This record gives sequence, C-alpha cells and structure tokens, in this order.
Amino acid sequence: KQLREDARGCQACPLWANATQTVFGAGDPHARVMLVGEQPGDEEDKKGLPFVGPAGRLLDRALEAAGVDRNDLYVTNAVKHFKWQLRGKRRLHKTPAQREVDACRQWLEREIAAVKPRVIVALGATAARSVISKDFKVTTMRGRFVESSLAPCVFATFHPSALLRLRDEAEKEAAFEQLVGDLGLIKMALGRP
Repeated sequence: KQLREDARGCQACPLWANATQTVFGAGDPHARVMLVGEQPGDEEDKKGLPFVGPAGRLLDRALEAAGVDRNDLYVTNAVKHFKWQLRGKRRLHKTPAQREVDACRQWLEREIAAVKPRVIVALGATAARSVISKDFKVTTMRGRFVESSLAPCVFATFHPSALLRLRDEAEKEAAFEQLVGDLGLIKMALGRP
C-alpha cells in the first residue's frame, strides 16, 4: 500500500505529464506468480488498474484456457504511466523508450521485493527487456526459463496486445494457443522444488 502511494507521485521520466495517473500493480500481494506487462493502455490509464482493457480481456481468456486463476496472481507493468500518441480522437499506445523503462525499474524491483513471487512471467518485449535482459528476444526465446535473481522461475511470452494486432485469423488462433501453452508453464514452475 505504501509503495503504491509512493509511486503515485513519480516524475522520474516525462511520461507522468500526459498520463491520467500512475497505474501500479494489482492482485494478491502475496502471490506466488507475478505477470509483468509493458505499460498501461488507454483503459488502464483511465481506471488506474493493469490489464483491464482489450489485452487484459484476452489475457483472462488465455489464463482460463491454461487453467491459471487470475485471482491468485499479481499483475503489473514495467512502465507505470501510459505513453500514447493522439490519432484522431483516440489515444494510441506508443512503445516506451528504454530510458522510461529504466526510470520505472525502481518501482518494479520494489514490487517484486514486496510480493516475493516464485514465478515471474514477462509479457512482451518491453517487459522481457526490463525483467530478463535488454537483448532478450521474445520471438525466439519465449517459453524458456532463464536464470534470474528476481525469482526462482522466470520466463517470457507474447504480450496479449500483440495478438490483437494480428489480422489473419489462423495466425491469431495459433498465437493464442502458443500463449496458452506458455502460460501453462506457470503450473509446472509452481510444482518445481
């Protein structure tokens, strides 16, 4: 609770100026599993909660298909403010720069230290660069456990928003099945000694 309050006033990078609010993590504060996304989207920025927009709804479907209960998780983002560009009347996502990811790293590290998850899942390239390494490639290294001082079991998979951008239905379905398979690793990781 104190950490969330401290983050509310963060101005470590310029993103705070155009964001509605800081979007801190949510979920079980003693969760054994933490999901780390990229940044809040438009709906998350307005509601102040992570993964409540279209990508969050797709994530919920994938978690359910993988047999993982979202209520048992802690969900957060590598970047705590929404970076966007105006297109017409819509605020569209813009990928955070590495300096913005680095500025938010303090909050993510403090969240991890407070929750103490056994498993961390990085969702997408930005999260993987923040949690694993700056040269991690989700497209070729997803679904593989990596060594980390942050938690005993760490791996990355696609960000659900990447699936939402796919146009081909067969490609979208195949990617969804891959995401479900990767999220299924959570149960395997929890069973590890």
